[in-house]
Parts: sequence; structure tokens; C-alpha cells
Amino acid sequence: MEINLDQLLRFKPAVHKEWLYLSAGFAWFGVGVLLISFAVGWLKPDIASNVLLLVSSGLALAGCIYYFGFSKLAKKNINRIGNLKGEKVCLFAFQGWTSYPLILIMMSLGIYLRTYSPIPKSFLAILYLGIGGGLFSASLHYFEKAARVHHKKNPETKIP
Repeated sequence: MEINLDQLLRFKPAVHKEWLYLSAGFAWFGVGVLLISFAVGWLKPDIASNVLLLVSSGLALAGCIYYFGFSKLAKKNINRIGNLKGEKVCLFAFQGWTSYPLILIMMSLGIYLRTYSPIPKSFLAILYLGIGGGLFSASLHYFEKAARVHHKKNPETKIP
């Protein structure tokens, strides 16, 4: 039995670009919330004065990670999605194909840090708040772009 390219393309989960922006936004938002929730859980048992210092450090790191890293990456990704050819594109194109191995490495490193690292969880919370907060903040770029694309296709809708 021979399978040709047309038969394979039928199974390609193609969507409008608006859905790619939303997919990327929800992925970044979800991972950001997950990392922040880990950090919050680790900080609960700490003394209040320590928590204030640790959270402040995490929020400062989040601001830096957002400003110098994730906001630029999100904007670059938004432009990449906008430049994809065709009305409909593969759902998994919400991230560049070269990003998927990096995601696997980062997930593995996160699992390692949570499970085997000798670093106290309260200090890991700073890193998790930083990365989670940066991802959470950068996800808003995707949602804004999705709203603008939707508004362009449906001008009767209002953008706040």
C-alpha cells in the first residue's frame, strides 16, 4: 500500500493564524502559571520576612527576563507566525520547529532542579518566579495579537 503526500496532508491539523497566536499565548501563560504555582508552594512554609525578600527578588528577575528576553522572543515569534505562507497553517507551528528541542531541555532541567537539586526550594522559587513571571507577561503579547487579528477579520468587535 502506497501513501502519497496528499493523503498525509489531510491529517495536518491546519488552523487560521489567529489560533496559532492563541495557542502560543495559552502555552506560555500555562507554563508561567505552573512555574509560579511551584514557587508559591515552596514559599508557603517560609517566614514572612524571608518571603517578602524572596518574592521581591523573583519579581525583579521576572521583570528582567521579560524585558530582556521573553518579550523580544514573543515579538519575534509573532512576526514569524505572521510571515507563514497560507491562510491556514499547522497548529504546531505556534513555536518554531527549532524551539521544540530547547523546550524539552528546559523541561528536563526543571524536573532535575525540582527533584535532585541540593539548592533549597526557597531559592529555586526565585528562579521559578522569574521565569514563570516572564512567560506569563510575554503571553500577553500573543493574546493582544490574536485580538487584533480577530478584530481585523471582524471589525464589528471592539478591542478594549
